Amino acid sequence: MLKAALLAIGIASILSAQSPKYGVGRAPTPEELKGFDISISRDGTGLPEGSGTAAQGKELYASKCAKCHGSEGQGGDEAALAGGQGTLRSPKPLKTVGSYWPYATTLYDYIHRAMPFKQPGTLTANQVYALCAHILHLNGIVAGNAVMDAKTLPQVKMPNRNGFVPDPRPDVGSKRSKK
Repeated sequence: MLKAALLAIGIASILSAQSPKYGVGRAPTPEELKGFDISISRDGTGLPEGSGTAAQGKELYASKCAKCHGSEGQGGDEAALAGGQGTLRSPKPLKTVGSYWPYATTLYDYIHRAMPFKQPGTLTANQVYALCAHILHLNGIVAGNAVMDAKTLPQVKMPNRNGFVPDPRPDVGSKRSKK
């Protein structure tokens, strides 16, 4: 009896919390929804138009990133972005973009969403592409004259692309793309 009463109270509170009778909030506009739709998949779906070079990224990195991540991506107050290749099986692995990350598109997604730390989301698509090119160049993954854009970034083969094992759970693995 007590369980049934608690269940009824719980259901009633959930339903009343979602009731529009309080007049709080509003439906988001299409423009607002578009602003939240910033996910980039590993195959590059969702990457915006624009481009950037490693040279452009070097200048931008010096002004926006080096203070926290070191002048050459070696780390500083924050995590290292470069180096660490060959350390993943060692007792002290250095997990960087170049040693650990399996997809270059993840770099775009992360920089776009979260960087610079005190001003996330303020970089343009061109700036993010340039930073990706520079960071990938710091790791020896792309040439110094590399241009990154929605076509070239997904084609970058990261050193640890095949370093992860598939999730064996039957409720998860079948839903993921097998690329």
